[in-house]
Parts: sequence; C-alpha cells; structure tokens
Amino acid sequence: MTAEKPLISARDLGAVFDVSKPWLNRMLALESKQFLTAVDTVDFDIPRGKTFALVGESGSGKSTIGKMVVGLQKPTSGQVHIDGQDLFSIKDARKQQAMRRRIQMIFQSPYASLNPRWRVKHIIAEPIRAFELIPAGDIDKRVEELLDQVGLAKSDGEKFPHEFSGGQRQRIAIARALASDPEFIVCDEPTSALDVSVQSQVLNLMKSLQRDLGLTYLFISHDLSVIRYMADEIGVLYLGRLVEVADRDTLFENPRHPYTRMLMDAAPHIDAFGRTAELSTGEIPDPINKPSGCSFHPRCNLTTDLCRTERPAIREFGSERARVACHLCEA
Repeated sequence: MTAEKPLISARDLGAVFDVSKPWLNRMLALESKQFLTAVDTVDFDIPRGKTFALVGESGSGKSTIGKMVVGLQKPTSGQVHIDGQDLFSIKDARKQQAMRRRIQMIFQSPYASLNPRWRVKHIIAEPIRAFELIPAGDIDKRVEELLDQVGLAKSDGEKFPHEFSGGQRQRIAIARALASDPEFIVCDEPTSALDVSVQSQVLNLMKSLQRDLGLTYLFISHDLSVIRYMADEIGVLYLGRLVEVADRDTLFENPRHPYTRMLMDAAPHIDAFGRTAELSTGEIPDPINKPSGCSFHPRCNLTTDLCRTERPAIREFGSERARVACHLCEA
C-alpha cells in the first residue's frame, strides 16, 4: 500500500441484505429470517489520481461496493471516507451536495443509464444544472466542450441516445460524469457491453482523461485484461471479502491466493490454443450459508483442516506489501 494520503478510504465496509420470505410465509413454514452478506469487512485506499480495481466472479460484491462508495447505498457497517471526511456522517444538505458533486459513477449499460426521451445535450447538462455550477447562459457552451472532450461532435447534442452505437453512448455517459467536475469516478464494468475494438477506444479515453484531469478511479470488472491495463492496484473479491490486494505487476507476476491463480488460469490466453486449464473442484458456495473457515476451501485443491475451521485474516506478505487472506500463503 502506498504511503500517500488516500483520496478514498474504505474501512470495515459491510453490506447485509434481508432476503427472508414474507412474515406469513415464514410463520406457516416455521422458518427463520435469512440474511445475505454481500460485502464482508472490506478495507482499501485509493490515492489521488490513481486507479484501484476490483475483480471477481459475478456475485462477489463488486457493484455493491461501488454503490456504497458513491453514496447510492448506505453500508450496514464500516465507513467510507472521501478526503478524510465520512461520506455518510454529513448531515448538512449543502455539504452533502458539495461532496456528491465530487463523486460520479459510470454504469455498465450505457443505454439503460441514459434517459431515452432526452436529447444528449440535456442529459449532459443535467448535473451542471443540478449543482448550479455555471450560469444558465453558459451551459450549452460547456456541453459542447464536454462532447468534444470525449470525442463526439457538437451536433451530437441534438440527437437522442438510440441514435448512437454502444461505444458512443458510453462516451455520452462519460461526458455526463465529467459535467460536475468530479475528482472521483466509480466505473462499474464500463466496457463489458462493448465490442473489443470499441473497448480499447473507451479505455484509452478514460486513461487520457485521468491523466489530463487528475481523476481518481474505482474500476470494477471481471475482465483481467482490462484490469491489467487500467489498474494501479487490484483487489480480488470472493464472496464479498478481499482475499488478495496487490499492485498490478505484483498480482499478475506472482499471484499468491489460490482463487487469484484460478481466475488467471481460467482467463483466455492468446497462446493457449489446444490447452486446457486445470479447473478448481467444487461449486460456488451458497452466499446465504457460507462455509465455515475459509470461504474458498470447498473449491481449493490445497485445503487443510485449518482452512475448514478457521477463517484466515488478511495479512501483508513480501517486500511488495501484498495482502493475502490464506493460511498457506508464505512470504
């Protein structure tokens, strides 16, 4: 972990959802309430101007963390600090608005996140009007600047979202996120719905914007190649818990946790034609009734009795200061 003061800091972040049946159904079936732990005591820091990436299988808690970090969902436990201030402890309405202007989110589906009845210029101008950033007479000029900044023409502001391709829609979503002059953006699988060639264009745009504007990203994806290109530091999630945190080069050159190695073995490789990856045993556990000890032990080929009974704490290893939650990990 870097010694630089982080812009974003999450401590003991947790999210628990009540997934119980309705009260009458439970009474008739003599069943108790059921709770799903989507996020379990997650810690991470994001220095200003850097990208922290979360990677893991579907259902690992990536998007839930993203929503909590931008304030769309209140955590069940833990805190989110932005520039040292607890996001959920702010009570004054003006201070809340000022804080929320500094954080934005780019969603997975560019079409679903854009109002189909609004022209693009109105979509992009909405954050400017909501936060009253500039005089009303200057808004159209600012929208044109934002369109140009993301590689679209000024005339595109008169069109509707359905008139654009997927990659162009995501550019519109990026322009809308930039409209409030944010410092921090959560990118929730922003390229997963795009073609590979379009993905590279959008990722290059995001890297360029980060360099030019000093943006800080929380980047969420299940695509390891995208993560490797975008991230400075990576957190690997499994069933809501971080099992490994390391800088990009360390993680890809020396993955320590068995789950991290499993993800990398399962990812497509350009030189892997005719080869088969060694699959892990077992199935993904029920997130409502998680296994005792290490949650990954039913799928791990290295499981011991200790793994089945005691949950491993996340510890720091090696000169790279990687953090790993595994009993069998050695420095």
